[in-house]
Amino acid sequence: MIKLIDLNKQYVTRSKTVHAVDHVNLHIRKGDIYGIVGYSGAGKSSLLRCINLLERPTSGQVIVNGTDLTKLPKKNLRIARQKIGMIFQHFNLLSSKTAAENVAFNLKAAGVKEPAIPGRVKELLELVGLADKADHYPSQLSGGQKQRVGIARALSNNPDVLLCDEATSALDPKTTESILKLLKEINQKLSLTIVLITHEMEVVKEICNRVAVMENGKIIEEGDTYSIFAAPQQPLTRDFIDKVLQYKLPERLLERSRGVIVNILFRESKAEEAIVSEVLKSCGVTGNILHGKIEYIQDKPMGFFIMELTGPDTEIRKAIEMLTDRTAGVEVLRNVL
Repeated sequence: MIKLIDLNKQYVTRSKTVHAVDHVNLHIRKGDIYGIVGYSGAGKSSLLRCINLLERPTSGQVIVNGTDLTKLPKKNLRIARQKIGMIFQHFNLLSSKTAAENVAFNLKAAGVKEPAIPGRVKELLELVGLADKADHYPSQLSGGQKQRVGIARALSNNPDVLLCDEATSALDPKTTESILKLLKEINQKLSLTIVLITHEMEVVKEICNRVAVMENGKIIEEGDTYSIFAAPQQPLTRDFIDKVLQYKLPERLLERSRGVIVNILFRESKAEEAIVSEVLKSCGVTGNILHGKIEYIQDKPMGFFIMELTGPDTEIRKAIEMLTDRTAGVEVLRNVL
């Protein structure tokens, strides 16, 4: 669906050349909800804007539906862009126009004939749950409602691709949840490919089936979302995931412990089984849960328990060996044996 081949974007200033996008290769499949995550300055916004050539790459190829956009003349590029919708962090609505007029504006700009516009506007506002807000101006709408208008506007030309530029960053957590739910519904109903950039791994966890992690203009890690969460390879990726899963235990608990403290990891079906209780019972070891969490990523469970194990030394070692065999792994955080 979307292929980025050796993509580069440089900005030249008086003092230096900034490599905002540095030799990026990505393949985004049709129907993906693809997340691109990174901190500010990582290059993710530049990368996103290269996909529809709002930013023209310094070099490389941007292939969408088999067409290399970088080789199109201006007229053909304008037509191709109509199949790539975009929503923005700060909505970018026309303040002097109502919700319906904001959506209609895009239709008129695309050359849709006047008689067809009202029906299409009504259909789009119903799709995003704003049928009753058609005559409201942006100043009369909440942040979430403004973003819904932005989504309706981006969908006006029946795009194949929807680009989301930090679409939820300006929203509170509850509204973010509702917008992500809407995007997922749109993805499923319209078979739409969604590319979403964010600095929040929580957003990726909730909606994306694949994710790429960016740092200094480069893709440093890429894969399906569950695998990235289950076994992150890069320190930056682990940093993002730690903020979601919160593995760390307060130092005071480690210092006060009189037993062995272990972090037991669970993946997929094993996260829903009574493995720990069975192992501890068979070894005669007591387990005190200090911290634990189960998350569902792409409807598959992932979890961990941080436990203090007490009992005979030999039985604790045996329990750790059995847990290592039957779970996704055991990390010893403190060992007094």
